[in-house]
Amino acid sequence: MPLLRAPLKLLLSLALFANLLLLGVLSTIWNTVAMLLYPLLPRARGLVVGRAGIAYGYRLFWCLASLTGMIRLHANALDVLRDEPGGLIVVANHPSLLDALMLVARLPRGVCIMKASLMRNVFLGAGARLARYIRNDSPRSMIRLAVADLQHGSQLVLFPEGTRTTQAPLNPFRPGVTLIAKLADVPIQTVFIDTDSPYLSKGWPIWKLPPLPIVFSVRLGDRFAPSSDADGLLQTLQDYMTAGVQARPRP
Repeated sequence: MPLLRAPLKLLLSLALFANLLLLGVLSTIWNTVAMLLYPLLPRARGLVVGRAGIAYGYRLFWCLASLTGMIRLHANALDVLRDEPGGLIVVANHPSLLDALMLVARLPRGVCIMKASLMRNVFLGAGARLARYIRNDSPRSMIRLAVADLQHGSQLVLFPEGTRTTQAPLNPFRPGVTLIAKLADVPIQTVFIDTDSPYLSKGWPIWKLPPLPIVFSVRLGDRFAPSSDADGLLQTLQDYMTAGVQARPRP
């Protein structure tokens, strides 16, 4: 029996890594295209094309990954948001490195906040620059750009924990999301990402094979109106999402 387990484990590892390689290939192709399009398209057109390109590229990845049976994503719940008019902040818990890919894949108008160093990278940041993602150079600049983007009808994807979850059920929320909602006068839509897999969570090595298949499910939570009391709303938001994560259904 042990003689059979080693080849099987190797085969499963290769199949899982093939999914990650696929993601890398798709990202490389789109970044190359985006690098060529950036100087050719006007800002407004480039923004639409860039965000849609990222969304549909990630959606293609999830579709192809599901065919291998290694990684499965159930995120149809997000489809009701894609054609909703006006600006919207979409906040979610953050169990893995793949979380942004799950949300943006279903939100062609979605915009993310990215590290300035990555945005400045000549090649890796090409897709983000075309999509006019928001740089985190400084808190004041980041908030100003986020507010302006939302007022033009974008859907801002945020993880209030700031990093992947390390303190169950959620890390303490960082300030910013409710202040942006207040200044832009847009609501906050809560989203829960459910998974029983530890893969790509904080501290999990990328090469370590997790229990398979890896299953993610996305569900919508309540929507919160912006408030003049940004700090109070932040605490309310954290309490609500903490209870929601603890009460999650099994994927």
